[in-house]
Amino acid sequence: MDLTALPLFPLHTVLFPGGLLPLQIFEVRYLDLMKRCEQSGAPFGVVCLQSGHEVRRAPRPGEAEGASSGTETLAHIGTLARLEHIEHPQPGLMLVQARGTQRFKLDSTHLLPHGLWTGAIQLLPDDAPTAVPAELAVLSQRLQDAFTAMAAREGEQTLPAPPGDPRWQDAGWLSNRWAECLPLPVAERQRLMSLDNPLWRLEMVAEWLDRLSQNAGT
Repeated sequence: MDLTALPLFPLHTVLFPGGLLPLQIFEVRYLDLMKRCEQSGAPFGVVCLQSGHEVRRAPRPGEAEGASSGTETLAHIGTLARLEHIEHPQPGLMLVQARGTQRFKLDSTHLLPHGLWTGAIQLLPDDAPTAVPAELAVLSQRLQDAFTAMAAREGEQTLPAPPGDPRWQDAGWLSNRWAECLPLPVAERQRLMSLDNPLWRLEMVAEWLDRLSQNAGT
């Protein structure tokens, strides 16, 4: 992995370490990227798109080719993603599932002529293993219950880890799974993902749960 030119995939979403990201790929710049990642096993970087468009638009009449390129604003903290599954249902279309791994900090970015962003990055340390404190222990069972309820409604949803798995008692992993599920603004998801302290992240999740519960009751 080249830390000076990591291929980037800007999206209007936030990928957390350990999270699963489904993608439908049809733009040439990303089809080429996914083919390279599939062949090499190399990761790519997912960054939150704070302004601009995920899909490159065609130039308007009288507008120069590429005039709209480079107008995107990217978040400074992103997450490495590795391909777990890829399908080729038809030419020019890929269905991809990628898994978030390690967070990184963007030092600089560069837009290639064909529209692919690359970035010079610094890898950030993984969350230190941190036990869920007793006053927040209920959040583990609440999330398992929520996934079970979703599975009953949708018929396909499964738990992100088996019951009894030690990750349910890890503050970083638990807060990440909650942040993926809660109906939060994208900017708030980005703020949570950027926090280095997993306990602070879980405490903020608990605050959001209280706030959302109060709003639902009014």
